[in-house]
Amino acid sequence: MLDQQNRPRTRPSIAQLKRLKRTPASMLPWGHAAVGYLYYSFIVRVRDRRAPTGPAVLTLAVGTQLPDLIDKPLAWSLGILPSGRSLGHSLLFAVLLTIVVWVVAQRYDRQREVSALMVGHLLHVLADSTPALIAGNWEELGSLLWPLTPVYQYTGEMDQSIIGFFLELDLTALPLPGVVLSLLAIGVWIFDGRPGIDVIRDRRW
Repeated sequence: MLDQQNRPRTRPSIAQLKRLKRTPASMLPWGHAAVGYLYYSFIVRVRDRRAPTGPAVLTLAVGTQLPDLIDKPLAWSLGILPSGRSLGHSLLFAVLLTIVVWVVAQRYDRQREVSALMVGHLLHVLADSTPALIAGNWEELGSLLWPLTPVYQYTGEMDQSIIGFFLELDLTALPLPGVVLSLLAIGVWIFDGRPGIDVIRDRRW
């Protein structure tokens, strides 16, 4: 009989991770996209009195996913970063990224698209940070100034995989606010004329 130290290590399931006391309160990708689109559409309509343009909406969509597209593969799959909320969720990285992409935007006259990209990026970081801010869990906000401050190590987080996370996702247990936001965003997007579809269809920016 194998003793406990010699037993092979098994990865906890997503259901087990959810039962742990301290795991990150994560907004799912479509929730981030919904928050980003609702905010951006409102700002554009107030400022410009029109619907958002297709190219800006597509770069906005990328921006709303960018922190996770950076952190999750580099942390969960490659083990390069210390957490799924580290580099891409750092405001210091956001400042550096803004400077770089703004220089490129000015060269190619894409300031509107780059602005949308960074709006989406920052809204993602804000949405992920809000639960910890409300709960007063300040140690969980270390990612905002990483690498100057340490990231919070969530129990079992680094044992997850991106594919496994989505395969084990229980769609019947999705938080109601996220579902409502997603449906509302889809409705607003349709009302705005489905911006972005024309760019994909015609392959023109």
